[in-house]
Amino acid sequence: MPIYSDKVMEHFMNPRNVGEIQNPDGMGEVGNPICGDMMTFYIKVKDSRLEDVKFKTFGCGAAIAVSSMVSEMAKGKSLEEAKKITREQVAAELGGLPPNKMHCSNLGAEALQAAIVDYERKQAQKAVCKCPFCDQEFKEALGVCTACGAELSFCNGCGEPLPQNASRCPKCGEVRK
Repeated sequence: MPIYSDKVMEHFMNPRNVGEIQNPDGMGEVGNPICGDMMTFYIKVKDSRLEDVKFKTFGCGAAIAVSSMVSEMAKGKSLEEAKKITREQVAAELGGLPPNKMHCSNLGAEALQAAIVDYERKQAQKAVCKCPFCDQEFKEALGVCTACGAELSFCNGCGEPLPQNASRCPKCGEVRK
């Protein structure tokens, strides 16, 4: 029977950040078919930092403790810092895990990484700009808004669409040429 550290037991008995974020910026789910552990991480991102991290875990005490610890380690970190959280760091923060439970620390780190990847994928799919006349978002800089038909010109400084009569870009302030 594995012997767990006091920190593992504390995070198992009183897990932090349990739950689901409604409309998360990113969600990652991983599981281990051999042991049956399943972890889902939800993230909210603000200014490239993890503003909130929550999880739902189905699994053993070690899996719950790992999820709790990963959520605490990640919360408040930049996306780049959070991407660097490793299974070894998670296990060390918990005061160690028995060898047959180390896979749990890997699942926790993987679920967080999957949530970050999901967030980054969503960001890449977002619209590049908005029509200044109808607020319709679009990805490509076309000469005409496909929603309202307004003729568009674009700022040479930041690439945002400009109202036809604007002398300066409302976003970056560059003078229209």
